[in-house]
Formats: sequence, C-alpha cells, structure tokens
Amino acid sequence: MNLETLSLYCDVIRSGSFSLGAASHRISQSAASQAVRQLEDELGAQLIDRTKRPFMVTPEGKKFFEACLTLLDNFEKAKAEITSQRTLVSGAVRVAVIYSVGLHDMGIYSQQFTTRYPQAKIRLAYLHPHEVVEAVVNDEADLGILSFPPPHRSLTIVPWHSEPMVFVCHRAHVLAKRKLVSFRDVEGEKFAAFDRGLSIRKAIDKALRQRGVTVNIAMEFDNIETIKHAITLQSGVSILPEPSVLREVESGILAAIPMDMPELVRPIGIIHRRQKLLTPTAQTLLDFLQSQRG
Repeated sequence: MNLETLSLYCDVIRSGSFSLGAASHRISQSAASQAVRQLEDELGAQLIDRTKRPFMVTPEGKKFFEACLTLLDNFEKAKAEITSQRTLVSGAVRVAVIYSVGLHDMGIYSQQFTTRYPQAKIRLAYLHPHEVVEAVVNDEADLGILSFPPPHRSLTIVPWHSEPMVFVCHRAHVLAKRKLVSFRDVEGEKFAAFDRGLSIRKAIDKALRQRGVTVNIAMEFDNIETIKHAITLQSGVSILPEPSVLREVESGILAAIPMDMPELVRPIGIIHRRQKLLTPTAQTLLDFLQSQRG
C-alpha cells in the first residue's frame, strides 16, 4: 500500500470506472483492478462489489475512500508548504544588532537558521542602540535587535525576551561569594557604569535611586565588553545582564550574583519598519527568533 495506489483507488471511485481511473494514472484497466484487489487483501475487506454493473462501492469502501481523501489532501498540503518554504526562504536578511546580543546570541541563531534554510543568508551589522534604530528607519537593515527599544512612529516593536540583571564583580571581591547581593551592599561601591545617555544606565540609576542607594561612578563606558574588562582589572563593579557574563563566570574570572531588585531587567526587542512588508525570509527569521525564546 502506497500513496500512488491510494490515489488510484480514489480516482476509480470518483470516476465510477476502472478504465477511467486507470487512464488517469496511465496504466491498464487490469493493472488498476489488480491494485484495488491488493488493497482489499491488505485490509481484509471488500471495497468494491464487482458483481454489479456499474460496480457498487461497499460501506467499507466508502469509509476507506473518505479516509484516503483526507490522507492525500494532508500530504499535498504538507508537500506544498515545505516546497514553498524552500523556495521562498532564500536570499539575504540584513540584521542590525547591538554588540552584546550579537556576540552572545546571534552567532548561534544564525547558524541554526541557515542550516534549516540553506538558501538564506544573514548579514549581521554590530551597532550601538541608536544606530540600530537608524539603520532600520533608513532601510539599511530589515530587522533590528536591541535592548530597551524606543517607541518610534515608523517602527513596529516585537518584544523578544527579558534578561535579568546581576551584580558583577571580580572573583576576589568581598561580595563574590554571596548567594544574593542586596541593594544596600552596593552603597558606595566603585562602579564601572554605562554612559549616562543609554537606556540601560537610566534603568539602573532609577532602581538604585528608588531605594536611596548612591554608588561611586568611577568610569563610564558605552558597551558591556569594556565594562567587563574594567571589572577583570579590578577597577570596579557593575550591574549587567546575566547572559552577557556567562562566559567569564564559567571561566572563573568574574562572579555574577543575583540582586534583590527583581524588576531590574534588560528587555530585548526586535524592530522593523511599520510600513514595509517583510520579505518571506525576513519574516521567517523573525518567527524563528521568537520561537527560540518562546
């Protein structure tokens, strides 16, 4: 029993004739009759009463006919969907992404996506947050990925995921062995902070200010990698997104400890132009990224 035989059976029933059913499959009438008999033998049931002229379909034959129609229809739908995806998911997608997400997430996701869709290519551009927005608005990128995505009349913002923020220090720091760092513990600490204009800095300052905590801003940087380097040199401590320091924590260079400020997270969003229809490849990538964090 195979799909071709089931299709032949359906054509015989639909046409009410072995000869017409056989003709549609370019086989002889006797071959069609023999194929149906083999089906009956496999099922252990009579599907067609050949003693009548024209033949009559038995109750079992009608039930099997309906089941075959459903099976063949589902097969054709699945085949069409897979073929469509292979045909449409091709070409390049331009993605503008902030450094921390690009370096830690997009390399893996890009490899997984292009393995699934070999005809697709992802062109990554590592930019600062405001540059990501500009790239998408100016149609220099199909998708943008950044933290704290700002509202913009020309953009659609798709929430992706939120990253918990943790206290990060050198492994030799006095707080490195703690299971939980209280906001009171960071009072007066020398901080390697984000630049004042960045949304992540504003979120951290707000959380500390609401708790009446003052820290000593010893230095300011515009990216996580430089902040981590400063902490590695024991030049200060910081509050950073947990995923951004996993590698350093695993290697024993830095310590990352949860804080008692659960509302302090870094939201990551995906942006695209509101009035521009995404290409099938770009839409498929967007759906893929969302599924990875679903």
